[in-house]
Amino acid sequence: MLKLKYFLQQSWLLLVSSFFFGLLIAVTNAALSGRIEQNKAAKLNELTKVLLPDAERFQPVEADIEVELPNGSKEKARVFEALSSDAQRVGWSFNARGTGFAGPVELVVAVDKDFQKIMGFNVLASSETPGFGDQIKTDYYRNQFVNAPAERLTLTKTGDPAAADAQIVAITGATVSSQAVVDIMNTFVTRIKDQMREKGLIGNVTQ
Repeated sequence: MLKLKYFLQQSWLLLVSSFFFGLLIAVTNAALSGRIEQNKAAKLNELTKVLLPDAERFQPVEADIEVELPNGSKEKARVFEALSSDAQRVGWSFNARGTGFAGPVELVVAVDKDFQKIMGFNVLASSETPGFGDQIKTDYYRNQFVNAPAERLTLTKTGDPAAADAQIVAITGATVSSQAVVDIMNTFVTRIKDQMREKGLIGNVTQ
């Protein structure tokens, strides 16, 4: 009987301790996740403003815009309208993601106000190989996308990297990572553009 009483006391203490420990972890995670999201949002704004320097604020687009990923799944795109200090539209930005050589690659992409030209991209997250795949962050590669048409892009091993066209010259020794960025662009840019046109957010402007 004494052993049973002792066992019940210990079990009760263990249950109470487990409950409070679990509660502490949940509260800590909730606090940290909020801070992580705030930091990520701040980083997103900072990187986007580099691409659209005339923008003073970024207003989320309320319309539901979904992107079908290469694996067949769909996700809601996070699209922002970039506004100047006098509330004039100066462009659009959105998150885009895919898979590189070493793992997930997440980008922030900016386009002009008519969604006709890509204004560039910045890398939000990547684990590409240092010295090789991580060269997708370099000006040499990123600048090729500036003023490129907001249409389907192709990767080539030779060409003029200074030309503002749909041909993107691959990074030597990092073809997979180079192709990953092009694939991400092709997955998100045209699909977001088509849906925004359907919803009347942009016009049928032709180049």
